[in-house]
Amino acid sequence: MRNLTMLTDLYQLTMMNGYYKNGKEKDTAVFDLFFRRNGIITYSVVAGLEQALEYVRDLRFTEEDIEYLKSLNLFDEWFLNKLREFRFTGDIYAVPEGTIVFPEEPILTVRAPLCEAQLLETTLLNIVNHQTLIASKAAKVAYAAKGDAVMEFGLRRAQGPDAGLYGARAAVIGGCGSTSNILAGEMFDIPVAGTHAHSWVMNFPSEYEAFSAYAKCYPDACLLLVDTYDTLKSGVPNAIRVFDELRKAGHEPKGIRLDSGDLAYLSKRARVMLDEAGYPDAVICASGDLDEYLITSLKNQGAKIDLWGVGTKLITSANMPALGGVYKLSSLIPESGEEIPKIKLSDNSDKITNPGFKQVYRIYDNKTGKAEADLIALREEEIETDKPLTVFHPKETWKKTTFTDYTVRPLSVKVVENGKQIYKEPTLKEIVSYAEKEKETFWDEYKRLDNPHVYKVDLSQKLYDMKNNLISEIRNKNG
Repeated sequence: MRNLTMLTDLYQLTMMNGYYKNGKEKDTAVFDLFFRRNGIITYSVVAGLEQALEYVRDLRFTEEDIEYLKSLNLFDEWFLNKLREFRFTGDIYAVPEGTIVFPEEPILTVRAPLCEAQLLETTLLNIVNHQTLIASKAAKVAYAAKGDAVMEFGLRRAQGPDAGLYGARAAVIGGCGSTSNILAGEMFDIPVAGTHAHSWVMNFPSEYEAFSAYAKCYPDACLLLVDTYDTLKSGVPNAIRVFDELRKAGHEPKGIRLDSGDLAYLSKRARVMLDEAGYPDAVICASGDLDEYLITSLKNQGAKIDLWGVGTKLITSANMPALGGVYKLSSLIPESGEEIPKIKLSDNSDKITNPGFKQVYRIYDNKTGKAEADLIALREEEIETDKPLTVFHPKETWKKTTFTDYTVRPLSVKVVENGKQIYKEPTLKEIVSYAEKEKETFWDEYKRLDNPHVYKVDLSQKLYDMKNNLISEIRNKNG
């Protein structure tokens, strides 16, 4: 991965310079990276940690970077020399990739000297926001497919090469089984998939000749795109004709792909034609501006589709093009060592942050093994599972639930200590396996696309009291 140190907003450097000039470089800060409620998000699947850690490991300003910054005439030589020496020396806590998370829950927590923690903001948000967004969209698409394989087809519609590359990685974490993106396949060991385009068919004198030529090239991987001219009158009949020739030569076809038209009607008619011709195992693949809602509709209409190629609306997360993740200061520890919790206030209650150095605990029902609630607590707190645990709604506090037979799991783990990575990164296959198991621990009511049940994310009593005391103190002081 290339060095991304300069991939940041200018104000990160102007603030760093100001912190140094005001003697705050020895203060330690705690920042949380999380996303807010926005009316669309129900849950998200964490992705991007591997690339975030690569970024932190490679943090260093080159001489070319220093010369460019010098040309801005904003920074003196003393600060530029500080940048020459810059390395990250703090700690980072993170929720592993593939974990399901909810609004307000810290995905990453950075505890480091103030200037170091400040610099990380923009790039960490860029990496984690994007991959978590696409992984979450893919999870919803895979849920709609109900066990059918989903292929990620979005490279040509992605907003640039990086979005296509890392979007493919994130899509696989979310639930896609393969990608059309060859570079993603090479870099991340993702299965690649694809057949031919309409242009292949148009480059031959007839549809039959195009299909026949393709079958000769790939006799054991023959999946034909049948909608170039007329799906039912020529496409499927010509595919069957070529399939018969393949079978006579000792090969079995893979199936057909539909890319346009009434996919429910066409797939049902094509299924009948393939079955009657003796090809009940030939798959029907569909593509063409699919998303979780169209897939659900097609399923409800009885469409005979076995394999889904999802591109534009997945790789761009078309209905929600940004996760909206933020990076907020939650504690400041001056050189004296006493931690000072910090909070951002707003007239919009959803934008009031949670103070303190925190951990998120997931509560599981011992009888079902299912996740029932999350508790955001201060990191110093311990959950005693031999005692009843009552959680309450942070705003509508009369809503309470008490757990008696339960276990808890802390979601975030320490990944960087004193600037050194201590976390052994799992392979992508291990992340995918973990993500699938993670999804199985949640009831379908929380994962459904329409009107999902609200998953409980509550604050510990200690954190709740700290938050409200800070709000009162600040409002009284600024009266």
